[in-house]
Amino acid sequence: MKFKSKFWLLVVLMLVPLLFIGCETAEEDGAGDLVIASLSDAVSLDPHGSNDVPSAKVAYNVYESLLYFDENSELQPLLATDWEAVDDLTWEFTLREGVQFHDGTEFTAEAVKASFERLLDPDIGSPRLFLFEMLEDVIVVDDYTVQFVTEFPFAPLPAHLAHNGGAIISPDAIETDYEEMAAGNEPGSYLATNPVGTGFFKLESWVPGDQLKLTRNDDYWGENARLDSVTFKVVPESLTRISELETGSAHIADPVEPSDMNRVDNMDNASMEITSVTVMAYVGYNCEKEPYDDVRVRQAISMAINKEDIIEGAYEGTAIPAEGPIAPGVFGHDEDLQGLPYDIDQARELLAEAGYEDGFSTTIWTNDNPVRIMAAEYIQSELGELNIDVEIEVLEWGAYLENTAAGEHDMYILGWSTPTLDADYAVYALFHSNNIGDPGNRSYYANDEVDELLDRGRQEPDPEERQQIYSELQEILIEDAPMLYLVYNEDLVGLNDNVKNFWVTPASMFMLQDVYIEE
Repeated sequence: MKFKSKFWLLVVLMLVPLLFIGCETAEEDGAGDLVIASLSDAVSLDPHGSNDVPSAKVAYNVYESLLYFDENSELQPLLATDWEAVDDLTWEFTLREGVQFHDGTEFTAEAVKASFERLLDPDIGSPRLFLFEMLEDVIVVDDYTVQFVTEFPFAPLPAHLAHNGGAIISPDAIETDYEEMAAGNEPGSYLATNPVGTGFFKLESWVPGDQLKLTRNDDYWGENARLDSVTFKVVPESLTRISELETGSAHIADPVEPSDMNRVDNMDNASMEITSVTVMAYVGYNCEKEPYDDVRVRQAISMAINKEDIIEGAYEGTAIPAEGPIAPGVFGHDEDLQGLPYDIDQARELLAEAGYEDGFSTTIWTNDNPVRIMAAEYIQSELGELNIDVEIEVLEWGAYLENTAAGEHDMYILGWSTPTLDADYAVYALFHSNNIGDPGNRSYYANDEVDELLDRGRQEPDPEERQQIYSELQEILIEDAPMLYLVYNEDLVGLNDNVKNFWVTPASMFMLQDVYIEE
């Protein structure tokens, strides 16, 4: 008996170090599932099929573009290792070798060409076409060299190529999607739910309206993600997201409403992650509908709203008033710009001039974002002082995007981020008449002078000249008031203290490759 006891004791002592080694390895690898409690579900995982933030937050970790912006907002190589302007109209990119898509297909210049040809295909009808509609040709020089030829000199092209709209899709997956189209299905019917990129995560499952799960791509060309998986869990109720963060059911609450910030900061296991982003929140008017086809009505409503009250009430001070459509930190922002003033008396005079002295009835749409709902309620109250009867309608995210793109609204509240950090992206999609509807111009706004300035701004190579163009453009957009430029707001996320290396881009994207959960 003594011999047996000593034998088993020796075995246990030999195994203990191995157990600790196993724990250390798991911690280094960040093994585990990161749970993100999100307000809204993705709409589509086809990078050409949607232009909304919830979809992009997932896609940024599944697909890769040729370039990316680092934490200092500097362009860095990704699927391209080097790039240069060959002449005024041609950019050449050297591609990374040894990269495979999630389906095992090799990444080459042909894959780049196939992705951009699909994006530019009018049969696809991509809402992200505006990003690359200046492309005349994509030339395969050899397996790992590709050239982009533009219709006119376009200095921001490398920045646009860092956008998720420039994500490179597996050619085999593109072919399958075209086959689905040939069978009578809508563009993206395959890719919307079957994303095939080169990223460090890949899609494992998606139950729309419930949760979406990504798993680590162990065949990734670079350093593998440290997490085993990431689960985007749809939690529309803000208090439920906070409770899940507090109990540990979720590691990240996205977003945290401003009114809940103190509660998160007082948690033992979590704190606030606040990021300055390039997001402009706005109230859009349907400029094709009465009475919003009258600039005086649009100006009157814009002048009847005190932005400071909305900032203190709905945003709890986590935003600054927006003077125009281009946010700070984006090329083209003009610090000297002055928006329409808050002037309720002038608003009454403008309404009377337009024939609406007695007011009118209208609706304002929003999605199920509590901050936007609070802002809508404030606007409803303020416009009541002008005898404007406002009904608030709250729509589910997917329906909200679809119906505003179709022009079925009167007024609506949305936000616009600028991931390229360039004015062209900030304003071209929102205001050019070519982009009415899904690409971004949900205000159904058309102005020939604005179109001309937008076209000049993207074609002018000189930065000083471009700045002057965009300053002039913004002055017109303030006076013409196709929307009320409400606030530039911050990104508010609740983060479990054990989550390490998490960061948010200026466009509110979650970068998860290096994230791990410390036990």
